[in-house]
Amino acid sequence: MPDLHLVIGNKAYSSWSLRPWIAMKAQGLAFRETVVGLQQPDTTAQIRKYSAAAKVPVLIHGSITVWESLAILDYLADTFPDKAWWPKDPPARAQARAVSAEMHAGFSNLRNHMTMNIRRSVPNKSRPEGVNADIARIDELWKECRGRFGGETGPFLFGAFSNADAMYAPVVTRFKTYGVIPTLDPISRAYCETILNHPAMRDWYAGSLAEGAVIQKYEELTLA
Repeated sequence: MPDLHLVIGNKAYSSWSLRPWIAMKAQGLAFRETVVGLQQPDTTAQIRKYSAAAKVPVLIHGSITVWESLAILDYLADTFPDKAWWPKDPPARAQARAVSAEMHAGFSNLRNHMTMNIRRSVPNKSRPEGVNADIARIDELWKECRGRFGGETGPFLFGAFSNADAMYAPVVTRFKTYGVIPTLDPISRAYCETILNHPAMRDWYAGSLAEGAVIQKYEELTLA
């Protein structure tokens, strides 16, 4: 089987890149990664070497190219069915896909006003009501998933780590950066700590420090 090659953006800022990266790490897949610096004069040209969509992440697997985080996660689930990408129980699997799709398509207020920047801590940043509504919805989702499907089978949304956790991992980093975690329900707070303490997430944080690149646009958005 050909090698897996994942093209991602800067680890400090690229929320979409984190999703397949942490899933592949958590599932124990070996892969090569290429980091393309975002917001540079040649960023679009560099990404277009791998995908005409000109956005990260991109997964290359032999002759197959897959872009968009959720599509990559589904491709991995189809290609490596021996690993637990989605819950096996049909009701849990259906909900995992639904909450992942909601994350993929929604929460625009949170995305726009809480830019991902895992190297910063700005707990006192003011939040529009739309952001508070997104936070409340995510808190509700996490409590429901943990209450209905987490149980005694593990500390993640559906017990064992799944693609749903990969989809929400960048949200956890945002909640850490902007001081949201202490305001959440205890179940959601515990879930955030579970994600932040996962070895793959710790590796991602370490990688963000090692790369050293600073993109001023994202630094300013964090504080705006």
